[in-house]
Amino acid sequence: MRPSLRKLGLGASQFPTGAPLRGRPPEAEVRDMLIASARADLGFIDAGGASPLCETMLGEHLPRPVPMGVLIRSVRGDRGPDGVEAEVRATLTRLRLPKARAVVVQSASDLFAPSGQSLWDRLKKLRDEGLFDQVGVCAYASDDPVGLSRRFKPDLLQAPASLLDQRLLLDGSLMAVREMGIEVHLRSIFLNGLLFLPPDRVPAQLKGAAGRLSRARRMIAEGRSDPLQAALGFALSRPEADAVIVGSATVAELSAVIAAAASPPPDLDWDEMAIDDPVALDPRRWEAA
Repeated sequence: MRPSLRKLGLGASQFPTGAPLRGRPPEAEVRDMLIASARADLGFIDAGGASPLCETMLGEHLPRPVPMGVLIRSVRGDRGPDGVEAEVRATLTRLRLPKARAVVVQSASDLFAPSGQSLWDRLKKLRDEGLFDQVGVCAYASDDPVGLSRRFKPDLLQAPASLLDQRLLLDGSLMAVREMGIEVHLRSIFLNGLLFLPPDRVPAQLKGAAGRLSRARRMIAEGRSDPLQAALGFALSRPEADAVIVGSATVAELSAVIAAAASPPPDLDWDEMAIDDPVALDPRRWEAA
């Protein structure tokens, strides 16, 4: 197995939990994705975006002994330290795990809320007691990941970076974080699927990025690659990244990701594919634009 696959983490936020897919119950899809992840020797499952129902399914279908790490999320600190701890323990119960590899605060803004310090202190206490190995935080480019890391000293930091969104790579932020001894996970490497959309399906509010998107797709095609292989090749080859998180909704999608990640990265001019349109780089603004 190529070493790059150990850098891959499978995000569970897109796992199916509702109606059958192509006639298959969601439990079967989840089970097969977990089996495929174990066979490919992926590094971890990020259950941070999973619903309680999905966590229960994961607990039922994770291979035993669990061959990979599992990341979980923390609820907002305004529930109080006891509420935070209760939900963390409930998550582990649903996952049928005695401990997790890491717990991740889902938004840096949670740490700057009035309850932020007590949230952080409780999670570190639970880490020291052995409930998980690491305490981490998700950050956006606007959160100043370097300053955030200096202040809170997390064990890991998750941040968006992709061949389209290279801001935290080009300005050196993620390398600076990694040089502090903090594990760096790249997320949103597909930028909500923007690179995969044909030109006639790009949302109207993203017109400012249309030219750069068309150019990136053309360069990928001319390099005899495809958007999936290019996106994964870029992310997995970054020296800043200890891990790369990908999401899949079906075992077919996951199989395509694994195959693309196991292939040699294409020889492309990555720097020329970066875009700078502020709306395109922040999917939270797509609907508001």
